[in-house]
Amino acid sequence: MTYANGEGVPQDLEAALKWWKLAAEQGSADAQSDLGVMYQSGIGVPQDYKEALKWNKLAGEQGKIKAQYNLGVMYAEGQGVTKDSKEANKWYRFAAEQGNTKAQTNLGMSYLVGQGVPQDFKEAVKWFRLAAEQGDAFAQFKLGGMYLMGKGVPQDSEAARKWMKLSTDQ
Repeated sequence: MTYANGEGVPQDLEAALKWWKLAAEQGSADAQSDLGVMYQSGIGVPQDYKEALKWNKLAGEQGKIKAQYNLGVMYAEGQGVTKDSKEANKWYRFAAEQGNTKAQTNLGMSYLVGQGVPQDFKEAVKWFRLAAEQGDAFAQFKLGGMYLMGKGVPQDSEAARKWMKLSTDQ
């Protein structure tokens, strides 16, 4: 990160990449995850989803939350892989169970619409609530909508108003 962010040295993404690769090849999940982000986003390197997939998988299998979430995105959007909602949800779940709000929200959406999982409003509410309680505005809005429509929870206009207000206040 020192070279990537220019902390105490001039910013040098080429040097950062060199050191990240060395660390990643020695099994550093943090470095693997950072490389995954670089290749997925094209930061300091040409965008390369195959390389991103390789590094994110290595880091994700070691429990790196960011890599697990990024794998979910890659499978959901077909970045370097065939779109696969079930595989996306598998990786989202790993990250969501460790508290990643974006993964929780995406998993909630999957259950809401039945994408890669059976449609299950109660399960959608569970994941939206976890993300909403951590301050995710979109999850707060979706949770409010669930209360408003009485999907997965008893209809409750006061709870709907509360969650939607929290969302719009952000």
